[in-house]
Amino acid sequence: MKGIKTRLLGLAFSLPVLAPLAVSCVDQYKLVGTTNIHGLEGEMLYLKVYDVDDLKKMDSCKVTHGKFEFKGTMDSTVMANLFVGEQSLMPVVIESGDLKVRIDDIAQQISGSPLNDTLYNFILQKTQLDNQISELSQKEGRMVMDGVDFDEVVARLNAEYIDLSNKNDALITGFIKRNYNNVLGPGIFMIMTSNYTYPVMTPQIEEILTSAPSYFMNHPYVSSYVKMARENMEKLHEQ
Repeated sequence: MKGIKTRLLGLAFSLPVLAPLAVSCVDQYKLVGTTNIHGLEGEMLYLKVYDVDDLKKMDSCKVTHGKFEFKGTMDSTVMANLFVGEQSLMPVVIESGDLKVRIDDIAQQISGSPLNDTLYNFILQKTQLDNQISELSQKEGRMVMDGVDFDEVVARLNAEYIDLSNKNDALITGFIKRNYNNVLGPGIFMIMTSNYTYPVMTPQIEEILTSAPSYFMNHPYVSSYVKMARENMEKLHEQ
């Protein structure tokens, strides 16, 4: 928002970056995909998972005639990312069974498992809120062109922004809490906190941790983040 950018707080969450997490026992997985994006033809795609503070390649395949397929075995359900080169395309939960992926110019979608259905329903809701927030800049321009006083424009749009931001935070917090005990909870927590320059504790994070079960708290990423965040906060208080 050009006119009131300095008066609005930025979002603390975005979806393009995602890392994976392990959970339960899995035998075989198969992921069959299609795409109508010409630029992907002939490209190598990679499934990458989080391992020891880094992303490692789990599987790879080539896009041929708009189709691609991953398949293999693993000992746990993981939340992974689909990459072309170094560019992340979309998150995907790898679990047993046949998964179907569609990548086009408008959206990406995965079907074939309950966890992926849950994840992409969340992404849809998150995208809708993000779109409403981004539309505030257009609304600002229309209000100014209609002759509305600038201070009134700022007040009204700030109120709308705060309302949408609160809904955004509630959506993320609620989703993590409902998925404490599967890969989605720690995975979305990882995405949310990856936007911070360094680990910090916020009221939203404190709320998430308050009722978190041991599975969530003992997850390697979560436990490491919380430890570093609390150490950082103590150092800030000492200054």
